[in-house]
Parts: sequence; C-alpha cells; structure tokens
Amino acid sequence: MSQFAPARPRPLDTPVSIAVVASLYNNQFVQGLVNAVAAELEDLAPQATVDVYRVPGAFEIPVTTELVLRNTKPDAVITLGVIIRGSTQHADLVGSSVTQALQDMAVRHCTPVVHEVLLVDDAEQAEERCLGATINRGTEAARVCVQMINLFAKMRAGFAGEAELA
Repeated sequence: MSQFAPARPRPLDTPVSIAVVASLYNNQFVQGLVNAVAAELEDLAPQATVDVYRVPGAFEIPVTTELVLRNTKPDAVITLGVIIRGSTQHADLVGSSVTQALQDMAVRHCTPVVHEVLLVDDAEQAEERCLGATINRGTEAARVCVQMINLFAKMRAGFAGEAELA
C-alpha cells in the first residue's frame, strides 16, 4: 500500500456540485471513506453542494453514477466501495467491471469520476485503507476530486479564451 497521499490542493472558492456514490456493502469500511470525504471536502470545498447516493453494493455503483451524470451534471463524482476477495473470482470480476464502467463514464461525460472502489484481500487491508488516520482513501478521493475540478475549470477557461486561472 502506498504511504504517499496526494498533496492537498488549493481549496475551491466557488460553488460546485459533487456527487458521492457509495456502497452499503461492507459498510463498516465504506462509512469510514464517506466520513473522510465529507471532512476533507468541508475544508477544501466549503461552498460545495455534496449529494450522497447509497447503493446496495459495488456492482450498483456504475449504473447509479451514470444516472447521476445524466440528470444532475455534477462537477465531479466520487465513487466509494470495498470489495473483499473470497475463495472465488467474483470479487475480481466485479472490481474489473466497475473500474471499466467508471472509466468509460468519465470519458463519455468528460466529467471527473474519482474511483475509490477498493478491491482488497481481507478485512485488515480494508481497515488500513478506510479507517486509518495516516492513510485514508476517502481523504485521497476528496483531494483528487478538488484537484480535478480545479484542473477542468482552468482548462475550460483556457479553451474559452479566458485569462488563465492560477
């Protein structure tokens, strides 16, 4: 596991819309991610409207994300889930399917979709990544989200011929 979290980005000083799509399955870990996202966004995007959509499991994250993207046009979506491997290939199949679907959506909608649907080997790995104080993938997801919103705003301003944003 990487011990290096993304640097804290410049906070947003404008209103933005952020959607969070999070699984209820393995909720003891996913809730840790949701809490970390909320705490980090309070500091980094104080004017953000954050809508949270809870879905039964990781497999339902992509279809819900697609519906959110089509109907609410958020500035970014953060997806959160925990898939713990068992004795079959099911977890890997779900993880691969979710990953591909989320990437396809991000490209198709040209909207950042932050992927923190974690595929881990056991509960210990989930705890390290979701409930840890030093490294929490929810904190990282919020930082990436804000970095991408900043980047897309800067790029769109440049494409529109506006002065480059700092």
